[in-house]
Amino acid sequence: MQPGEEIESLVDELEQIVNEAKSPLMDNGQKKIVDAQDVYEILDEIRRVFPQEFQDARRIIKEEQETLDRAQQQASSIIADAQQQAMILAGDQEIVRLAQQQADAVRDQAAQYERDTRYNAEEYADTVLAHLEENLKSLTSSVSRVRQTLDENSGPRNTTNNVPW
Repeated sequence: MQPGEEIESLVDELEQIVNEAKSPLMDNGQKKIVDAQDVYEILDEIRRVFPQEFQDARRIIKEEQETLDRAQQQASSIIADAQQQAMILAGDQEIVRLAQQQADAVRDQAAQYERDTRYNAEEYADTVLAHLEENLKSLTSSVSRVRQTLDENSGPRNTTNNVPW
C-alpha cells in the first residue's frame, strides 16, 4: 500500500459504519446509532498505523540523505583523482596547465553532479512528504468529521469507557 492508503481505508470503513447506521425513531436522519466497539476498534487500528507512516517518512528522508552523502563522497573522490593526475603530469608548464584545466573541468562536473543529485533527492523527498502531508490532512479531517458525527449522534458519554486522547 502507498503511504496513507491504509489509514484512508480505515477512515472509509469508519465512514461506512456511520453511513450504514440506523437513525433513531422520530429523527430526521442527522443522528445515527453506531456500535461504539466497532468504532473504537477502527480508531485503535488508525492509531497503530500512524507510527508506521512516520517511520516511512523518516526512512525516505534517511535514504535521500545517504544518496546525497554518496554523491558527495563520489565528487570528492573524483576531485582527488583529478588533483592526483594533475600532480603526476606536473613535469612541464604546458602539461601542468592542461592538467589543471582538466582537474577544474572534472571538479566542475563533480560539483554539478552533486548539485543535480541533491536537487533530485530534495524534489523526491518533498514530493513524498507533500503526499504524506495531504494524506494526514485528509485523515485528520475525516477523523474530525466522524468524531463530530459520533458526538452529534450520542448522548452524554460514560467517560470511564472512553479511550484517553
